[in-house]
Amino acid sequence: MKMESVKMCETHPLYKQAIQRKKDLYKRRRDLRSEFGRDYTRIVYSQGYRRMKHKTQVFFAIKDDHVCTRNEHVNLVESISYTIANELGLNTELTKAIAVGHDIGHAPFGHGGERILSEISKKYGLDSFWHEKNSLKFVDDIELLEDDFHNEYNLNLTYAVRDGIISHCGEMNQKYIQVRKENIDLKDYRYAGEYNPFTYEGCVVKMADKIAYLARDIEDALRLNVLDIQKVKDLKDELNQVSDFQFYTINNGSIVNYFIHDVINNSSIEKGIGLSDEAFIIMKKIMKFNYQNIYLINRVDVHKKYVSLILYSLFDLLYSYVKKEDVIKSLKQDMNTYPKLISHYLSWIEKYAEVKGYDREERYQNNIIYHFDNELERTQSIIDYLSGMSDDFIIKAFNELISF
Repeated sequence: MKMESVKMCETHPLYKQAIQRKKDLYKRRRDLRSEFGRDYTRIVYSQGYRRMKHKTQVFFAIKDDHVCTRNEHVNLVESISYTIANELGLNTELTKAIAVGHDIGHAPFGHGGERILSEISKKYGLDSFWHEKNSLKFVDDIELLEDDFHNEYNLNLTYAVRDGIISHCGEMNQKYIQVRKENIDLKDYRYAGEYNPFTYEGCVVKMADKIAYLARDIEDALRLNVLDIQKVKDLKDELNQVSDFQFYTINNGSIVNYFIHDVINNSSIEKGIGLSDEAFIIMKKIMKFNYQNIYLINRVDVHKKYVSLILYSLFDLLYSYVKKEDVIKSLKQDMNTYPKLISHYLSWIEKYAEVKGYDREERYQNNIIYHFDNELERTQSIIDYLSGMSDDFIIKAFNELISF
């Protein structure tokens, strides 16, 4: 329990800031949960969390039950970060909440979808799209929960959980992750990984995010015949030359176990959450192997073109409507032509937009985030709508465009 003195709990000097919410949260009678425990359940009860079961991790729209989805990935990150935090004496309720929410705003089709949405965003004068920022937007403004009277409200999470979500960038090569000292407005983030997390628990999740996908992606690539087993054996031999530690196989269990122990043994208050020299080399070697043999292979090019066709086609269609003077009327006129796409987009507008001449239902007590008299905000509504879709749903929506 060598880091228990910096555990984010009632005795921590920054605890009040860590549990701060934008608005007061209602209290239930005899509620047994801590502030971070409430955040955890608010996230797992949300629709965005449910949709992750049909969102790509690496291999998209796969009907194989044993191929990793975005939902499985966040659960793996939750498990790994829990074990590390528990052994270090940190707050496991906080790591659990950050972990299950960290990818809630991830685009459909994984990082390929993320790149295409960013491309479209910049083309139309919007900020670049990156999933860490979008995940913060989803927990702040998009995901809603219903109260006892059927009114819907924003999740209204604590600062520490929101911070851990936007600060999680798992693609960065950091041997040690030290906590950020300054208090910042999380809306000021300009790019992924700009700041370290505000809590050691957030640092644990950031490290766990990398650990979770290293060997899991290799397992899926083998299962789908993207990888040859001999290449994995060669990787094992290369890793075994780094130190006295010997891997008998390269699979999720062996890799996760190795890194969990290394992080626990090498993390400290002074250095932060980190790795030994040996483990850092091994992590970089596995990541390099994955990029060369999984993420950047020729089949990814075909995938990119497919994703681009779907996202551009759906965006272009919806953009043709939002440019019209009476957006709602125009959409409703073509409801029968594109029933799934338009009906859900109309629901999106009703929940989150202010449109002249149209009133929202009183049950929507959440933030208005689009003002439809502003062209950029109309355009942003389409990007956000597309980013929330699961792979399955977006393919069904696209099929409406090519079916007669």
